[in-house]
Amino acid sequence: MDENSTLSPAHTDATASSSATTPPVPSVPPALAPFAGLWRGEGEGAYPTIDDFAYTEEIEFAPSGKPFLAYRSRTWEAGTGRPLHSESGYLRLVAEDEAELLVAQPTGFTEIHRGQIREGIIELSMVALSASPDAKPVHSIRRQLSVRGGDLTYDLWMAHDLTPLTHHLHGHLRRD
Repeated sequence: MDENSTLSPAHTDATASSSATTPPVPSVPPALAPFAGLWRGEGEGAYPTIDDFAYTEEIEFAPSGKPFLAYRSRTWEAGTGRPLHSESGYLRLVAEDEAELLVAQPTGFTEIHRGQIREGIIELSMVALSASPDAKPVHSIRRQLSVRGGDLTYDLWMAHDLTPLTHHLHGHLRRD
C-alpha cells in the first residue's frame, strides 16, 4: 500500500489505532446501570402444553450513550447446544425510576412492557403485544428482571391459546 492510499476504519490495523481514536465508553443512566453488561447462565422452562426443558442463555444489556440499553438474548438447549430462541430490543428509562422494555422476537412478536425500578428489580407489565398473522396465539406476557450483586434473574409468564397467564421461564445468569 502506498502512502497516498487510505484505509477505511474497518480495515485499520490495531497498531495504527490509538486511544485518541477510541470512542469514549457510553454512560449509563444510574437506574439502569445494575442491568448493564453481558450475562451468562442457565434457565428452565415449563408450560402445561409442552415438556419441561433446560437451557443455557446469554443476555446483553449494552450501553448506547443514550438513556437506554440495547437488549439481546439468545438461548440454547442444555446438553446439545441446539439454538432455541432469540430476541432483541431496548431497556429504556422513561422516568427517574421507571423503565420500558421493548422486545422483538423472530417468531413474529413485538412486546412493550413498563415497570418501576425498585432496588434492582423491575416488575414489568405489558403495555402492548403485537403479532404477525403467522405467529402462535400468544395473548399476554409478563416479565420480571432482578439484579442482586453479580446475578441477574428473570421470570416470564405467558398466556397462550387457551392457557391463561402461567409461569413459563426462570433464568439465573451471572455477569461475565
